Amino acid sequence: MKTVSGRHLCRVLERHGWVLRRIRGSHHIYAREGDTAILTVPVHGHRDLRIGILRQLLRDAGLSESDL
Repeated sequence: MKTVSGRHLCRVLERHGWVLRRIRGSHHIYAREGDTAILTVPVHGHRDLRIGILRQLLRDAGLSESDL
């Protein structure tokens, strides 16, 4: 699996219908209309997300690696 930064993942989520609800420090909180799911994406500059966090966020968002 390729690694991506938190900023890149935020752009991917927004393309797939996720809306930025608020920012708390370095954590961007996303939600989707009509859905109770909430995603918290850590955005630490241009640092890549760790594989485990990236996998879990993609799974929770209903996305696959090919969507990146």
